[in-house]
Amino acid sequence: MDYIYLHGFASSPNSAKAKYFHSAFAELSIDLKTPNLNQGNFSQLTITRQIEQIKAEFPPSPTPVTLIGSSLGGLTAAWIAETSLQVQRLVLLAPAFEFLSHWLPQLAEAKLKQWQDEQYLMVYHYGEKRSLPLSYNFVLDAANYQDDRLLRPIPTLILHGCDDEVIPIAASRNYASSRPWVQLIELNSDHALADVSRQWQQIKSFIQIS
Repeated sequence: MDYIYLHGFASSPNSAKAKYFHSAFAELSIDLKTPNLNQGNFSQLTITRQIEQIKAEFPPSPTPVTLIGSSLGGLTAAWIAETSLQVQRLVLLAPAFEFLSHWLPQLAEAKLKQWQDEQYLMVYHYGEKRSLPLSYNFVLDAANYQDDRLLRPIPTLILHGCDDEVIPIAASRNYASSRPWVQLIELNSDHALADVSRQWQQIKSFIQIS
């Protein structure tokens, strides 16, 4: 089994969560891959690019893969699993289901129009600790990924905070309600899911490693 962690939007493999999981897996003599989804070019980020990048890093078939994804990385992981039979388990941390319907309204209407007109929007990148331009192609590409098309019955664990201010927990509740193969654990947390040690215990139990 190969294990791959997909960090969130405007984050990086150097995030506290990515580092924690990499260290926790290492203690079990497992090499958790933590690819950089920014690819040195955050401005041209799209969900499609993330999917293609991760698929290119898969081990030779039929080696099974477990994907762990945070926020937009979780949404990306779900789409990869939809078409790749190598993916045998999913762990999704505050996954960005219903992404555009929750994220775009947080932008003022004038700002969204400016993004459309100028094609780039300055977005704060937590990994880089500075604002970077993001192409409007990000939005156009994301519109192609509708959650109702995610139908492959693959064992899935979702951890989502009840006080998530970015992606409301209702998004994960909606997703899990029509998919009996999904286990949703609701946590007393926000989008950051800062209690990583607790998450790790739940993840270990789900993916059956010790």
